[in-house]
Amino acid sequence: MAERSVLDVLLPLVLFLCTAIVVTGTLPPKTFDVVKYGAVADGKTDNTKAFVKAWNDACAYGGRSRVWIPIGTFLLSSVTFSGSCNGSMAFLIKGTLKAPTENFFTDTWIGFRYLTNLTVAGGGILDGQGHVAWPYNDCRHNPHCKPLPVTMRFDFIKNSKLYNLRAVDSKNTHFNIFSCENINITDIRINAPADSPNTDGIRIGSSNKINISHSLIATGDDCISMLFGSQNIDIRDVTCGPGHGISIGSLGRGHEEEYVSGISVSNCSIIGTENGVRIKTYASSSKYSKASNIIFQDILMKAPRNPIIIDQHYGSSPNFDSRVESGSAVQIKDVTFKNIWGSSSSKVAVNLQCSGVVPCRNVKLIDIDLAYSGPGEPAVSQCSNVFGSSYGKIVPAGCL
Repeated sequence: MAERSVLDVLLPLVLFLCTAIVVTGTLPPKTFDVVKYGAVADGKTDNTKAFVKAWNDACAYGGRSRVWIPIGTFLLSSVTFSGSCNGSMAFLIKGTLKAPTENFFTDTWIGFRYLTNLTVAGGGILDGQGHVAWPYNDCRHNPHCKPLPVTMRFDFIKNSKLYNLRAVDSKNTHFNIFSCENINITDIRINAPADSPNTDGIRIGSSNKINISHSLIATGDDCISMLFGSQNIDIRDVTCGPGHGISIGSLGRGHEEEYVSGISVSNCSIIGTENGVRIKTYASSSKYSKASNIIFQDILMKAPRNPIIIDQHYGSSPNFDSRVESGSAVQIKDVTFKNIWGSSSSKVAVNLQCSGVVPCRNVKLIDIDLAYSGPGEPAVSQCSNVFGSSYGKIVPAGCL
């Protein structure tokens, strides 16, 4: 009887504890090492199958999963890691992932899709080996051009982190963020030659609550570009250069309405770039769109060619005349440039060229101090079709 009494007490307790473990999902974290799945760190063997097997097992596990890429050089072909998964996922790159130099005509090298609570980190390197692909980047002149891969693409990702990685020499954009929400990106290093084509650092589109901080970006195109559908983007403590600066746009290329709003760029340094901070829209856009609620503040400029620029004649013919032609249908409004100082490599340090169809409205210049770094006359400002105001110290003299 005593033994039966003990069982009567313990059995419900054991069942309760097991149920609690299942309900609360408290399985211990588990690491899935790609080497144990057959990956070889010789820089020559295609490890795509081993990586996919490791990912699939990690994704199926019910607890926190870590796909581990140890020190070494791993060749990896085009691959997309998809969810949904049974637990949170971490893709930890300690070594170097090397992109292929053959059969690379695709839109993605490494992709992540349909995931929540994803972490991509590890201190490793993504080597896009872009030098083999850049000669094929001729889409502006060749309607039959072949696609070139983004180094790492995030599509439909929520509540996730990307940090402590280095990306070099992408064949196209380094990191692409599309239809994502609540993503924190920090401690990223991006390097590509100044003349490498279309090698944007980080490109964002159709995404909300993207935070980028404490990163160094040197590339051949925009350090960061925010395309249509970008909302509530916070960029801070980023050093940009060489490259084309930090850009909103281009907007208005398609035939649908496009919106960008809630953009903050602060505490950044922009060094030796084509542009500093820029908003650009296509001159030929015909569908009403809007870019609004934007602030650029506390930014050091070291000799970019266009430190502060709004260009609503982007993509126009060399003979485009804003006084005669109507231009872009993208409305730019509620934009502030505040506490921006340093130097300009051209005489036009502030260049606000807005649309004759929908002029820029409520543009503010506050405490601007930009000097021309070349010989001769001092820096100047140029404005067209813009309504706004200026406050504090304004050098060069404002045109608002």
